[in-house]
Amino acid sequence: MKTPVQITFRGIEVSTAVDDYVRRRAAKLETFSDRISRCHVTIEAPHHRHRHGEPFRVVVEITVPGGNLVVGGGRRAYPVRHDLYAAIDDAFDDAGRVLQDHVQRLRGDVKTRESHG
Repeated sequence: MKTPVQITFRGIEVSTAVDDYVRRRAAKLETFSDRISRCHVTIEAPHHRHRHGEPFRVVVEITVPGGNLVVGGGRRAYPVRHDLYAAIDDAFDDAGRVLQDHVQRLRGDVKTRESHG
């Protein structure tokens, strides 16, 4: 990826394997836009419960011309996942769709509803 990826780990230990995996997934976002100026990924274990495996949430923030796209944050985020790699995949799959939609809107490829009045 041309743009460096910033990764923040919250509530979990930093892992080289996870770091590498996130960077590979982030690099694939450039297939949708080569104008990404910033990519920040936050990986967190929001609740420290005494269960088998920690739940994880992944937030991907992408800055491109015309907007700052955030996937995985807020109340409408998909459920917290117990498999870290599945949570990363979910976040980046959604980020790819959001980025692709954003690029299409900027190009004018997306049709908008016309009001019939």
